[in-house]
Amino acid sequence: MIDNLLLGIEYAITWQALLVILIGVTWGIIGGAIPGITGSIACALMLPFTYSMEPALALMMLAGTYVAAEYGGGIPAILIGAPGTSSNAPVVLDGYELHKQGHTGKALGTSLIIGTIGGIFSVIVLVLIAVPLAKVALAFGPPEYFALALFALTVVAALVAKSLIKGLISAAFGLFIAVIGMDPFTGEMRFTGGSSQLIGGLELIPVLIGLFAVSELLIMAKKSVKKSNFYQSVSTKFPTWKELKSTSKATSIGSVAGTFFGIMPGVGGSIGSWIAYNEAKRWSKNKEKFGKGSLEGVAAPEAANNAVTGGAMVPLLALGIPGSNTTAIMIGALIVHGVTPGPLMFEQQPEIPYSLFVGMLIAQFMMLVVGYFVIKPAIKISTVSTPMLLAIIFPLVFVGSYSLNNNLFDVGVVLFFGVVGLLMKRFGFSPPATVLGLVLGVYIETNLRRSLEMSDGSLMIFLERPIALICLLLAVISLTAPFVQERLMKNIKKDNSNNTQSF
Repeated sequence: MIDNLLLGIEYAITWQALLVILIGVTWGIIGGAIPGITGSIACALMLPFTYSMEPALALMMLAGTYVAAEYGGGIPAILIGAPGTSSNAPVVLDGYELHKQGHTGKALGTSLIIGTIGGIFSVIVLVLIAVPLAKVALAFGPPEYFALALFALTVVAALVAKSLIKGLISAAFGLFIAVIGMDPFTGEMRFTGGSSQLIGGLELIPVLIGLFAVSELLIMAKKSVKKSNFYQSVSTKFPTWKELKSTSKATSIGSVAGTFFGIMPGVGGSIGSWIAYNEAKRWSKNKEKFGKGSLEGVAAPEAANNAVTGGAMVPLLALGIPGSNTTAIMIGALIVHGVTPGPLMFEQQPEIPYSLFVGMLIAQFMMLVVGYFVIKPAIKISTVSTPMLLAIIFPLVFVGSYSLNNNLFDVGVVLFFGVVGLLMKRFGFSPPATVLGLVLGVYIETNLRRSLEMSDGSLMIFLERPIALICLLLAVISLTAPFVQERLMKNIKKDNSNNTQSF
């Protein structure tokens, strides 16, 4: 392994490799920061430029784009409340709040530094235990994936502190949106209303942009503020070492969760970042600050979505299985270059996977440098007056939505869910829970139905398989924990009140 790693270093530190990684990282940050340009789209746009390259260089360039796009998506999440990628959605909850409080530099700095730490952690894990972790992923079948997704869905119990019922309703709404379109098993149309545009279902990004970005823009427009106070008092000051150290627990949780869920094919950053946010809040000493501008609330999901990139390379390289849209594009790039991803690649063409390991590590440090120079110009954009800001952002949002499929229907979806998001926020429902339901919907349905086909309709399959059973138990614990915690807090307050009266 040492010899192969040295071979990878030899390939990755050439000026050609460093140049393509830098290009990939720069474009990834820019692309990820544009609402609607996801990591997969950024890589897809970069793909034609890799055709004349060697396979190792092509993969390093795409990996640099992938790594940086995950970070770049956090920039609009913090500045305008519109996550650039679905895995950045949890960052809105605290990152945007910090921006409104004038702590923009701290939010963006935490996102950059902690995201880099999460990415480096995942690459180290990838280098050390790539093949054993691939075997763990192989142990998961449809029952395990269903139980895992169900556990992820119960995260809404912790995300929605004010009303669990409204949170569950919001998640159920997301599940409903997920089943619109063609039934993946029977081919029947569901809830399409006869519209051919809905045959393939609703795209995640337009829905996400509508619920988060457009709804917030509508709220800003409704206020009719000429120049928001928090834009006038924006600080570019980065977080102190003490503040970064206070997020160490959240960073650790995010790094581990992101790497783990990145390894699971088809799960990815969307679920990993929500799980990380939920667990960071659960274990935090200052959980009451979450949703109100907590640096931990920024650190956990940003560490997770950046850590996903390293984990996602395990099924791609070791198994030849694309764990996400982005890694599917990378596999396509390898196939175009005549390379078959899988276990044999480590023996027959070791320079490809090992140069990728080194290249991804270099990309993390490049992202730190390039991101630093991008942050201050990005903050300055937010100092413009509200009408000017709206005039800039609205076209970007709609152009980004249209660019997904070159279809005006997606723009209509953005507007519709912008109004839906506005109403949800007004009446206390949870857009993040809806997004989580939408992300997990198809995943839950397909794995549930496959599991029932395997067991001839028996639900015992979920109890007979240890991994699935553990995930279901975790789901029950996650769902009941808020009630238990609330009961304990009431008892503690009651005891304190009695003790005070006795004195």
